[in-house]
Amino acid sequence: MARTLIPVKVAPKGMGLNDFVAMQEGFFAAEGLDVTFDWKTFRGTQSSWKDLDYFQRPQDRPYTADKEEEVVQGACLWGTICNASAGMGRAVTEGYGESPWAIFVRPDSTIRKPQDLRNVPVAVGMRAGSHFNVPYRLEKYLPLDEIKTVNTGGFGARLKALLDGEVEAASLLPPQIAMAEQLGLRKIIADTFKTVWWVPANAPPQIVHGYMRALNRAEAALAADLGKYLPLWKLAVPPEFENFHAWDFAKFGRGERFVNKPLPREDFDEVFAQVERWGLDQFLKDRNPETLSFSA
Repeated sequence: MARTLIPVKVAPKGMGLNDFVAMQEGFFAAEGLDVTFDWKTFRGTQSSWKDLDYFQRPQDRPYTADKEEEVVQGACLWGTICNASAGMGRAVTEGYGESPWAIFVRPDSTIRKPQDLRNVPVAVGMRAGSHFNVPYRLEKYLPLDEIKTVNTGGFGARLKALLDGEVEAASLLPPQIAMAEQLGLRKIIADTFKTVWWVPANAPPQIVHGYMRALNRAEAALAADLGKYLPLWKLAVPPEFENFHAWDFAKFGRGERFVNKPLPREDFDEVFAQVERWGLDQFLKDRNPETLSFSA
């Protein structure tokens, strides 16, 4: 008798290939899940958020609509924990991601080192990984009051704003880092950061645990044959960039990695301390790691 699969809506981050590999290779189904990708939310997170406040961003809407949607998604460590603290969902702490990050400028820019970003507004997506990374990484080079950001929105919007000359610098994540490199943009600073998955508080445990196991299966497949899956990056490229350039996906690299280890509890305390110092703690409520973490 065939097993009945559980319907699940997933909004990929698009910073890595695990979701796409898990779908292509049937890893979600093997874990009992019938996954449908939420392209509306995903493409929304890539678009402009210039006129949106917190709680109105595309990734917030599944939690702030009249009826909460059961959508599995992910964000940076800081953003996921802050979102949960503000009452939007719970952080899944049984695994986490590691993703590249970088700030780019145009090739004709006079900016050549991190110190040159003094008082230069960097395009970010408000209260997301591209935002939190800026003070976190630049503070070793500049005082906080000289680190500036401008809310441009998702990665397609940030890359376009940089190319169009709307901003002098942009905070980028995969795959827009590889896109920027192929377009000849200049990298000023780069590092990595943690990402965490994010679910409604009432999400069924079998969905959450099955989803994470499927991502881990995909990680093993990527480690065994990365080249096989690099063409899947085409799914993460925003529509406005699909025909913009002859993208060489073979050079896009690995992007975000899935780490099959529990997120350290001390990461919560560190996030709250940093966010408070940066003046981004206005919406924080609950600060208890136990109640902010998804529990089976």
